[in-house]
Amino acid sequence: MADTVASVKIRIGYGLGTRTLTNDGESFGAFVDDLERLGFDSLWLSERISGEAPDPIVALAFAAARTTRLKLGMSVLVLPGRNPVLLAEELATLDRLSGGRLLPAFGLGVADPHEQQAFGVERTERAKIFDEALPLLRRLWTEEAVDHDGKWFHYEGIQVRPKPVQQPLDLWLGGIAPSELRRVGRLGDGWLPSFCTAADLAAAIPVIVDTAEAHDRAVDPEHFGALVIYCDGELPDALVEMVARRRPDLDDPSELVPRGLPALRARIEAMVEAGASKFVVVPLSEPRPDADGAPWREELEAVAAELKPLET
Repeated sequence: MADTVASVKIRIGYGLGTRTLTNDGESFGAFVDDLERLGFDSLWLSERISGEAPDPIVALAFAAARTTRLKLGMSVLVLPGRNPVLLAEELATLDRLSGGRLLPAFGLGVADPHEQQAFGVERTERAKIFDEALPLLRRLWTEEAVDHDGKWFHYEGIQVRPKPVQQPLDLWLGGIAPSELRRVGRLGDGWLPSFCTAADLAAAIPVIVDTAEAHDRAVDPEHFGALVIYCDGELPDALVEMVARRRPDLDDPSELVPRGLPALRARIEAMVEAGASKFVVVPLSEPRPDADGAPWREELEAVAAELKPLET
């Protein structure tokens, strides 16, 4: 692993997934403070309208106000169903007020009827809307005024001010399906998939690189990563069944969800060998409160002790 590690900067972030109950000011604030104190690279929040997780944009603004170094990521923010101009304004403002710490990541949205009702987009139209909206965000953040006449959006001389601090503001995408990998190559600046193995990464990265080259683009070698879900004990039956449906080629669900922190570290080391360098670790379940009543402190300290030495 030495040669690979020496060539890229390994960074470890922490995410809450879509089911967290850490959505009040006291518990979420303590969680954010500990991430900053322990030196985690970034915080990543997922969007689920019908779940317990906090809204990513609002919660990341809260986190930005409590920190000075922690980067702020979305894993992921649903793009189809949002107004690109208003979203560009919101995220540019968050990037400016945080001093350039925003890591925007976008997706099509989960295949769930309740979520699709919330965004008002037909499932069959999501990808087409996404492919038109994402380049618009980039233009709105970099161009003084934007003219655009597409199937889904029409603008004449539209402006977004103020512009983000980061120029360019890199756009991260997820997904592991062939069409999703090609989309990263065509439109994205970074790749952060979930529920994947080191072998998946090794096979997928060349597809992204080749697609980008075919479109006269390049994805920074530093911008390949993975969101890695981990657990301490036995995997829930529901997760085992989900893995069996999604990945019938795998014999053991722990190939996607490592059990225990040593296994988590070994998984990240294997992914580094495969070409990834940016990682978001996500616990499968909510940690139990420690002696001081802080539900995350002991867990975060243990994860930091295990994984931070990997950073270069």
